[in-house]
Formats: sequence, structure tokens, C-alpha cells
Amino acid sequence: MSGDLFGNEPAERDESVFDVAPDAPLAERMRPRTLEEYTGQRHLVGQGRVLEKALAGALGQSLILWGPPGSGKTTLAYLIARKNELRFVPFSAVLSGIKEIREVMAESARERKRTGLRTLLFVDEIHRFNKAQQDAFLPHVERGDIVLIGATTENPSFEVVGPLLSRARTLRLEPLAEPELEGILRRAVEDAANGLGARVRVSDAALTRIAQAADGDARRALTLLETASSLVPDDGEVDEEILVEALQRKVLHYDKGGEEHYNLISALHKSVRNSDADATVYWLTRMLEAGEDRRYLVRRLIRIAIEDVGLADPAATRVCLDAAAAWDRLGTPEGELALVQAAAYLARAPKSNALYTAYAAARQDVQASTAEPVPLHLRNASTELMEREGYGKGYRYAHDDPAAVEEMDCLPPSLRGRRYFAGDDSS
Repeated sequence: MSGDLFGNEPAERDESVFDVAPDAPLAERMRPRTLEEYTGQRHLVGQGRVLEKALAGALGQSLILWGPPGSGKTTLAYLIARKNELRFVPFSAVLSGIKEIREVMAESARERKRTGLRTLLFVDEIHRFNKAQQDAFLPHVERGDIVLIGATTENPSFEVVGPLLSRARTLRLEPLAEPELEGILRRAVEDAANGLGARVRVSDAALTRIAQAADGDARRALTLLETASSLVPDDGEVDEEILVEALQRKVLHYDKGGEEHYNLISALHKSVRNSDADATVYWLTRMLEAGEDRRYLVRRLIRIAIEDVGLADPAATRVCLDAAAAWDRLGTPEGELALVQAAAYLARAPKSNALYTAYAAARQDVQASTAEPVPLHLRNASTELMEREGYGKGYRYAHDDPAAVEEMDCLPPSLRGRRYFAGDDSS
């Protein structure tokens, strides 16, 4: 397995990694060839930023590039390899296994011994490798045979093994802003060599619509532009009708088992807790539109009703249970409005976490203290023997003896006086 060389080949070979067929997708044809063409990530590549030295030819360590699709991870790896005169070898975690890892590692070691040239191994979707496969890179990174740049859309804390994380610097890439995407799209429209060459007319308003639909993903933005332009004749215009046809229904980036799932449910829960009904409806709708499991959402709403509304409005739990029943009966999409109603009710309801904190404190006491016998006065004397043993002796019936509420202890002796609900108001 081999890749292109940077720095040790004639100058005309420098651009070889960027050579693409004329009929390649627009997103490939418009891939930046220089740092000046690279858009976004100013927090990493700007003057005085963390990658300034690496992009000036002084790459000192392996990197993990963590960011959403279309944020420039692959292009950034290309540019770093070129600036550091490293042999560039792209490697896909989707298509390769441990056998291919060993082969490319052996080849990298041979190249370094033969030419002194180190390899920059770019591993796309590195989170898809299992622990053993990721561990296979470690000795080669330590010996310096390779510089590893791993790209991942998933949180490396969960998906990349600790020893590899400790040997690499993790850098977070952000989704591209709408103005940045508009700039990329405008260049693609005007570029005669690799873009559309002004074959079609695209207004600024249309570029904005495409940028908004792309959700920070440059590849998606260029693909949408290419789709729209294919629907109009030469010198035609991408108008509203064409945009509607090209954009179709927006597909949201979402991973039900990944970090985005937890980010969104956290945003929903905290918006409810903060009594922000508008944000609550927005985040819930984001999850519904992305295809989140409705039963999971029902479970979370019920949990929020108990944890954050609790005794301040006990009816909130019933509202959520009714919404669950309504969704079961109506299904999608009609039943989803019941979930939105329940979420809005929770956001507008008074809040109390007294039940949650009381339960947590009681659990802590149960775990930390001795499991004392139930006090005799709280036991039922259901037999003569039990009565002779003092079961029930001293019990006071609160309905007939209201003073018992204050004067009769019901906790074990070691916890006497313990209060799980602060003050007199349990809500």
C-alpha cells in the first residue's frame, strides 16, 4: 500500500495528491490545494495558533483531528504532510483491518530506512478501529517511523484508546459558519478550472439557502450546489423551484448512540429545567426530526417530570404518561404532537428537585449506615408472641393523636432527627 510523496519528488509532483478527474464530484475538485485556500478553523491555523508551526514545516507530534463531517480534516492532513515534506499515506478504518495495518507499518519502516523519509499516516474514521487495531499503531508512532493523524467525528475520549491519546494531540474542528460556506460555494460557482465556471447563475440568496441546508458541512454544501446546477441548462439560474427540488428534506447529522445523541438530550433536559419552553420545543423537535427513538424520549420526559418538577406539580408525571399513551395509539407523525405538549407542559410547570435530592440522600444513608432493626413501635403485633416481645408498643395513631406527628420518631435510632426534605415545604 503506498501514497504520494511530498518534498522529495520533482516540483511537478507536488500537486499529484490533488489531481482529480474532470468528472469527479465537485467537492473533490474544489478541495483546497494551499493553506490560503483553506477555509475555517481559524482557532487552529491562524497566526499564533496551535497548528502554525506544523503548517510551517515543524510538525512535532501525532494528531487526532476531531470534528463533524465536511469541516476540513482530510484537507488539513494533506496540507500538513506537504508542508513537512512527509510521505502521505491515506488509510481508511472502514475498509482496512489489522493485516493492512501491519503491511503499511512495515512499508513505512522500510521507506524510512531506505530514504530517511518519514510517513504521515492519515487514518480516516479512526474511531471505527477496535482496541487491538489502534494499539497496533503505538510502537511505530513511538519509533518515529510514522506520524499519525487520525480523523474522527466521534468524541476521542470514548472512541480512541488511552495510550494513543497520550501520544497524540487532540484538536477540535468546528462546523463551518454560514459565511464561510457561502465563500466556498461562490468560489465553486466562479472557478473555471475545477468549479462550475459560471456555467449557471446562482444568487447570493440561493447560496445562503444552500449554506443553511449544509449545517456547517462543506462537502454537503458543494454536493447540494452540484445537484442544483445539474437541474438547470447552461446560463440558467438556480431559482426557488430548483432549490426546493435540490434541497429536498433536510437530513440532520445525528448518531443515536454517539455524542450528538447525548448532547441533544442534555440540551432538552436543561432547557426544561430552566423553564425555557421555546428551547424545549426546539431541541425536542431536533431529535424528532433526526429520527430519535420516540420511546426513549417518552422515558426521558417521564424522568424529567419526576426529577425536576416533582412535588411542585405531581400532575406532570400523569401528563407524560398520557402523552406516551397518545403516541402509542396515534403513532408517527400524529402522536408526536403529544410529546411536544408534554415537554412544553414540563417547561412551564413549577420546578422542584426536593424528591430527587431526598431520594439521593436516603440512598447515601442506606449505603453508609448500619441497617438497624425497625423500631419496635413501628412493627405490627400480628401474634401474641410478637405482642409480648413489645411489637407495636408505644405506637401512636396520628389520626387520633395529631401530636404524634411531631413527637413520635419513625427513623432508626442512629438517624433520629435526619431530614431529607428541607424546611416544612416538601415542594
